Amino acid sequence: MIGNPINIGGIPLPTDAPLFLTLIAIHIAAGLVCVIAGAVAMLSHKASGRHPRAGAVYYWALAVVFATMLLIGLSRWEEDYHLVILGVLSFFVATVGRRARRKLWPRWARLHMTGMGASYILLLTAFYVDNGPNLPLWRLLPSLAFWLLPTLIGAPILVYALLRHPLVRPASSPKCRGR
Repeated sequence: MIGNPINIGGIPLPTDAPLFLTLIAIHIAAGLVCVIAGAVAMLSHKASGRHPRAGAVYYWALAVVFATMLLIGLSRWEEDYHLVILGVLSFFVATVGRRARRKLWPRWARLHMTGMGASYILLLTAFYVDNGPNLPLWRLLPSLAFWLLPTLIGAPILVYALLRHPLVRPASSPKCRGR
């Protein structure tokens, strides 16, 4: 890449090239929107209104994160291939989860919750793998923690939701069969 390395807020960037910095700014803004919208969707009542609106914002912001990640990651493949893999997986499972809900696939609720939850976990994993070594407190952790902590925290929450949500759990009544 053309340009000089730069450090912004304690985060080292490989270049000060304007195109790269623009992509990074868009990527960061979309990532913040993902984190907030994803949390709102997860914590909202699962009905029309706030939950689907926040979920749609999450998905489309994730699409922007994905597109900018591809441009950045492919231009720096040797350094960022692992982030490209995490990004592809995150966007793929979110797309499966969204599509399951929109098309009402069999067991759509389980697929939707799993896809969107896994997408959020992968998004956070990529963030911490890339930025953890430069963040206060996180930099004290071993690098393996950046890979594992989002899943170790997120997976039990997702499993709990899958076991408790009335559209997903095995039901004694026809109303709760997941479709």
